[in-house]
Amino acid sequence: MNKQELLEVYRQMVMIRRLEERAAELYQQGKIGGFLHLYIGQEAVSTGLVAARQPQDRMITAYRDHGVAINVGISAKEVIAELLGKATGVSKGKGGSMHMADTEKNFFGGHAIVGAHLPIASGMALGDKYKKKDTVTICMFGDGATNIGYFHEGVNLSKVWDLPVLWVCENNQYGMGTTVERASAVSEIRQKAEGYGIPNERVDGMDVLAVHEATEKALKHIRAGKGPYFLEIMTYRYRGHSMGDPERYRDADEIKQWQESDPIGVFHAYLIENKKATKKALDEIEAQVEAEVEEAVEFAENSPDPAPEELFRDIYVEEN
Repeated sequence: MNKQELLEVYRQMVMIRRLEERAAELYQQGKIGGFLHLYIGQEAVSTGLVAARQPQDRMITAYRDHGVAINVGISAKEVIAELLGKATGVSKGKGGSMHMADTEKNFFGGHAIVGAHLPIASGMALGDKYKKKDTVTICMFGDGATNIGYFHEGVNLSKVWDLPVLWVCENNQYGMGTTVERASAVSEIRQKAEGYGIPNERVDGMDVLAVHEATEKALKHIRAGKGPYFLEIMTYRYRGHSMGDPERYRDADEIKQWQESDPIGVFHAYLIENKKATKKALDEIEAQVEAEVEEAVEFAENSPDPAPEELFRDIYVEEN
C-alpha cells in the first residue's frame, strides 16, 4: 500500500472505533434498541480484509457488522441512522445493528443467526464459479460459529466443489461468554480447515498490515483456481459480547494485556516510525473523524422514522 492508502486504512480504523464508542453512548441513552455488538478491538481485521479485496469481491459477515459497513464505503450517517432505526439508515431503519447490507458495494450483509450465512457464502461462490466470474466471496464469522453445523456444511462443500471462498474466522477468544478452549475440541480453529483439506494459516489480527498481507496471499491462491482458503485471525474484543454482557467471565489483567497491542495504537506507531505520516497528520485525521461522527449522530437523530407502510416493502422480490 502507498502512503495515501495507509492513511485511508488508519482513517477507517479510527472511524470504526469512534463510531462504536458513540453507539455505546446512544445505546445507554436508550436511543438504540435491541442488541448492539461492538467491534472495538477488532478494527484491524475487517479493515485489512477489505483493503486487500478487489471491487467485485463479495463480503458477508455475522452480526458484528458495523466495521465491515464502514470499510466497504457505507457512510457513518447511514450506519448510525440504521442503529437508531431511521428511514435514512442503510437498511431503511428496518434491519438495525445486525442487518446492515449494500449489494451495490458487494456487501451481502450482517447475519444474526450464528453460522447461518456460511452456506449462503458457498452458494454465492458456486454461482460465481458457474458463471465464470473473477469473484471471491469473503466470509467472516466468529470462533463460536465453527461449532455449528452450518460451518461444516458450507466449508465441506466449498472444498468438494473448489469454490472461490475465503473463510475468515475472527477468533476473539470467546463465543459469547465461553472461552474457545471450553467449546472447541481443537486448540487452533484453523485445524478444522485441515479436516476438509483446505489450506490455512493463523494471522495476528491486531496488526492490520499482517491481515492485509495474509488476505492478498489467500486471494491470489483462490483466483488461481485452487479452491477455498481459510484464515484464523487472532483478535480480541475490548467490550462485552453485546451491550447487555456483564463481562464476569474474564479478568481485568487479560483485557489490559490485549489492550497493550491495541490495533490502532500499533498502526499509529508503525506510520510514525516508518515516516509514513506525522503525528500532526494523524491528529488531523482523528479530528476529522470526530467531527464526521458527531455530524452523523445529528443527522440520524433528525431523520424520520420509517413510515408504517414500510413494513410491507422489501419482503418479496417484485418481478416485472
